[in-house]
Amino acid sequence: MPAKIPATVVTGFLGAGKTTLIRHILQNANGKRIALIINEFGDLGVDGEILKGCGDETCNESDVMELSNGCICCTVADDFVPTMEKILARENAPDHIVIETSGLALPQPLIRAFNWPEIRTRVTVDGVVTVVDGKAVTEGRFASNVAAINAQRAMDENLDHETPLSELFEDQIACADMIVVNKSDLLEADESKSLVSKLKSESRDGVQVVKTTMGALPVDVLLGQGIGAEDDLNARHEVHHHHDSHSDDHHHHELEHSHDDFESFIVERPEISDATAFAEQVANVIRANDILRLKGFAAVAGKPIRLTLQAVGPRVDTYFDRPFATDEARVTRLVVIGKSGLNRRAITEALK
Repeated sequence: MPAKIPATVVTGFLGAGKTTLIRHILQNANGKRIALIINEFGDLGVDGEILKGCGDETCNESDVMELSNGCICCTVADDFVPTMEKILARENAPDHIVIETSGLALPQPLIRAFNWPEIRTRVTVDGVVTVVDGKAVTEGRFASNVAAINAQRAMDENLDHETPLSELFEDQIACADMIVVNKSDLLEADESKSLVSKLKSESRDGVQVVKTTMGALPVDVLLGQGIGAEDDLNARHEVHHHHDSHSDDHHHHELEHSHDDFESFIVERPEISDATAFAEQVANVIRANDILRLKGFAAVAGKPIRLTLQAVGPRVDTYFDRPFATDEARVTRLVVIGKSGLNRRAITEALK
């Protein structure tokens, strides 16, 4: 069976910076073909502006699809599922799907939709990224322009919940695999520290809290988390349960905000002797260092099949993906991603 297409769900209130974050992803896709589903009405010319700013030959107008019938969580069967089916029916399937939700959308019903039979065998939720307006949240407003959100709510004829912004925010945090604190340049140092601490305490264990300005984060940080959120719904408790009855709903890390504040390097070593022990070794190295992501492949002694490793924070997932080719070197190769200043020598030695 072909590998499932990963999908990243980007949620957050109108004005938090979701579109800016997605534009940055497209501009730095490095040849990866990304299909984009937009459910954020209220932004002017989102699809055209994103594509104009992309500057990459993989950005095609046909890869951007807008859902304009209202809140995505309220129109799952009528809008979202058919759109996903259109994307999956294409001759050239995308490498990754990015879904920008309306700020009014409850994320859990959307994640639940990935268990629909038409979707489940083809797509998996790579991760849920919640973008928050750091300045607004610090000031207790949740969004920079509450009036615009209220206008958005009034325009949406299909919206069937009137969840307060505070509860929507709690749902977005509860469902997140990564929380992006945007506009962090507008915060004083003590405000930033307090907000990060608050978000850490309100989110699940292992959720990354990332500070940024203008959505400038490495694509490898945002995409490729490999979470499989559709299989982890019980841990993503909903504060607001309005949609549960709908038939339609068939590691903390604080990071800085600039590309220059991240670095990555490759560690190579010979075969490993035990996959389980090596996964625990990797987890311990991540805990002991400021490592955000670690991914790669390992050769296991006596095993003809390559071992894939994906680590987000200290959680390490492994699986055997394919046999080694006849002329392929049986080595272990890992990519380490983290904040600038990583102790490369110590990490390399610890992984050997």
